[in-house]
Amino acid sequence: MNRGSQKSSDETLIEMSRTAWSSGEDNNGFHSNSDKETFQLENAEIWRKRALFLKYRSRVDKQQQSKDSVYFRDGVRRIDFVLSYIDDKDGEKKQDRRKVFEANLQKAGLEVETEDKSESEDGKTYFLKIHVPWEVLATYADVLKIKVPFKANDIPENKEIPMGWLFTPFRLPDHVMNPEPDFFTSTFDKSKIDFFLIEDKETLFPASTRNRIVYYLLSRIPYSTEDKDKKGIKRLLNNGTYTSAFPLHDCRYWTRSRDDNCESERYSLYKNWARFSSFYKEQPLNLIRKYYGEKIGIYFAWLGFYTEMLSYAAVVGLLCFIYGVATFDENIWSREICNETIGGQIVMCPLCDKKCGYWKLSTTCSSSWQSYLFDNAATVFFAIFMGIWVTLFLEFWKRRQARLEYEWDLVDFEEEQQQLQLRPEYESKCTNRRLNRVTQEMEPYLPLTSKCARSILSGATVLFWISLIIASIIGVIAYRLAVFAAFASIMKDSPTNKLEIVGNLITPQFATSVTASCINFVIIMVLNFLYERVAIKITDMEVPKTHVEYENKLTIKMFLFQFVNYYSSCFYVAFFKGKFVGYPGNYAYMFGPWSGLRNEECEPGGCLIELTTQLVIVMVGKQVWGNIQEALVPWLRNWWVSRSARNHPESLYSRWEQDHDLQNLGQLGLFYEYLEMVIQFGFITLFVASFPLAPLLALMNNILEVRVDAWKFTTQFRRPVAAKAHSIGAWEEILNMIAVFSVVTNAFIVSFTSDMIPRLVYQYVHNTGNAASMSGYITHSLSIYNISEFPPENRPDDDENPDWFNAGNYTTCRYRDYRYPPGHEKQYTHNMDFWHILAAKLAFIIIMEHVVFVVKFFVAWLIPDVPSDVKARVKRERYLIQEYLHDYEVEKLKNQLSLNTDVHNDITACTCPTTDAIPKLEVLSDCLT
Repeated sequence: MNRGSQKSSDETLIEMSRTAWSSGEDNNGFHSNSDKETFQLENAEIWRKRALFLKYRSRVDKQQQSKDSVYFRDGVRRIDFVLSYIDDKDGEKKQDRRKVFEANLQKAGLEVETEDKSESEDGKTYFLKIHVPWEVLATYADVLKIKVPFKANDIPENKEIPMGWLFTPFRLPDHVMNPEPDFFTSTFDKSKIDFFLIEDKETLFPASTRNRIVYYLLSRIPYSTEDKDKKGIKRLLNNGTYTSAFPLHDCRYWTRSRDDNCESERYSLYKNWARFSSFYKEQPLNLIRKYYGEKIGIYFAWLGFYTEMLSYAAVVGLLCFIYGVATFDENIWSREICNETIGGQIVMCPLCDKKCGYWKLSTTCSSSWQSYLFDNAATVFFAIFMGIWVTLFLEFWKRRQARLEYEWDLVDFEEEQQQLQLRPEYESKCTNRRLNRVTQEMEPYLPLTSKCARSILSGATVLFWISLIIASIIGVIAYRLAVFAAFASIMKDSPTNKLEIVGNLITPQFATSVTASCINFVIIMVLNFLYERVAIKITDMEVPKTHVEYENKLTIKMFLFQFVNYYSSCFYVAFFKGKFVGYPGNYAYMFGPWSGLRNEECEPGGCLIELTTQLVIVMVGKQVWGNIQEALVPWLRNWWVSRSARNHPESLYSRWEQDHDLQNLGQLGLFYEYLEMVIQFGFITLFVASFPLAPLLALMNNILEVRVDAWKFTTQFRRPVAAKAHSIGAWEEILNMIAVFSVVTNAFIVSFTSDMIPRLVYQYVHNTGNAASMSGYITHSLSIYNISEFPPENRPDDDENPDWFNAGNYTTCRYRDYRYPPGHEKQYTHNMDFWHILAAKLAFIIIMEHVVFVVKFFVAWLIPDVPSDVKARVKRERYLIQEYLHDYEVEKLKNQLSLNTDVHNDITACTCPTTDAIPKLEVLSDCLT
């Protein structure tokens, strides 16, 4: 029903009152002043009483017929989509656009009904309700190649699981897990409607399919009579003609709908899926797909599968950590560091120029013990295990995805989407046309020169922002180098050193690492916030042809940026810190000796514990911040928007107003969910050798993440427009890339960041005892430097040395490296131990990479991407489609021939008079009659 074709009773009464005002004029439209004042007072009173009456009548009407409904006022036609707008006083252009757009909606076959602003809560918002009738549904189901059942599935499914009773507590009721029967399906054809199993035309297509069809039309209907390229609801939303466009939820989430015809699927999802008390239950993926569409369904399927696979990695990582705790006392090198007769007598060279004094090795006792928890023999095993785990995860996900593709009728979707999901922005911006060789129709296209120019500008923008990240990381490194000396000077007499438990933990290295990590985290968040908007702008500028192409381009841009943004600090600590230090008397500086920023050194325990600290701060900080953004922010916004309507009964708070007050998910809402999980996947694979508990932290976060996302989609967001997707898209290739890269990074972490290889070389090569032992390792791993040879610019100030240091008693200091001692003919150059260890490190990298890659490729070859039963079902369905269509056409031809024969017999049986008695024209007329 068109808003402009009828007037509500309220509007009629208002117009009558205005007419009364005008009809009350006399004397050629003039009143005397006294009469006019009296009339104005009387008229104001009439207006006040009329307003009270209308408000009362409106509320009575609402109480008699609840507005918490998904149907038009007739209670028959379902609301498939809702548009809202505010009628601005000076918005004539917007009114014209709406008038043309709504007229074109009706020309396209859609039915509309308008809710006046007087019926809305705020008194200024109009709601345009849209219904798609059967003829339009059938037409565009044919156009969009939507699949419809034609035969019940006759392939028996073996659901027997060994010891299945153990999984009973984790199961959901069958009507929740499988809301629809299992059918063989075929692409809908409007001309063969009796070929399909259609019990009720109104329920054949679920609400998600209906709103998808409506949105397909809304995106292509013009709103201008002059320029046909001006079309689409997205542009109308951008220019403020409409304030929102959304399909309706079917009920309130905490209670069922009072309408028996309403499925109340939202309530079922909240009850069985979105509450945190259901965290141990399986996800109702078929119901999610039915309600939200395949694209959101495939995301939750992937997230649930990823969380399930994380549980295995978390268990193994926890066992590795327990091994470190169990063998804690066997850590001989840490005992030597903490021993006052060994570590307490070793004087270490200053860690910075001027402001850092000499220090004893025993001060690193606590960090050495902590490092052993993650830097032990189990570290190598876990690094190899994770290389294999990530392959199993990706291969088993391919199988799970193939099964979902079949069950959700997505097998042939990839070929269809290029033709069916052409972006309206592409159609409107590409004014050039050319002949499509396949369809033989003219289609829009972007010239090659324009496409190359846009791609070059886009790539340059991404490189600029990545360079900005690298510059910020260099700034954080400069901060670390600059403040380390300050912390060392301040904390030498700090009161925290006297604390019994944490005193030994608060060292200059620890303070520098923690503060730098926090600053880096803040920089990451700020740059991420800014770049998101830039990435969307430059992707829009490229004018991708299809929605899939748009998302893939944006995915690559965002991930490249996020990869550098989140992982660069971890790469610095893992592969650069402590590697280019030089040695006493010949230190290396970040920007040259003039800068005074001497490159950082690792503690004698290694840089692994600092990498662990960096990983925990960035990973946990991102997860906590992400959950706050995802859950708390939408809830606060909804609370604020709906604060005046929260206590209204449903009879006064319409279904469209309730959904209008919710947050809009947005086109990229699901994109950010994927991005968050893929970044986490990188943390638990690229650097997992430094922190075996990372999968456990990720598992705990994901158990919460599944329910937070479910709660958010079900309660805090408007119902998104359903969309199809047969896979997780470009994210799958990104995961494969991370999986390959993680083997290399973990091999380098074990070799160059941890002390595993130097310890093994010492244990089996340099130890002269009968049995392999680590006794003497610490002394062996530290080189000697003559204190008297320190240049003045490196020598510590006198007031910076500790009280126990006396230059007369100490002539040498130690530093972390393998170099010849002073007095040797090759003093301060690398000795043979250094080259032996370097060769062992390189050999380990080659061996580990080859072993893991061979296993990975073997596992990938061994596990087929598509399960055999799914292949059989796909072949069976294709065979049945051909067979049934053939039988259908044969039967249709027989009926046609039979009908033609009957008509011919009827004509032959008609006895006509002879031509001699009656004229020929009359004979034909009689016979035909």
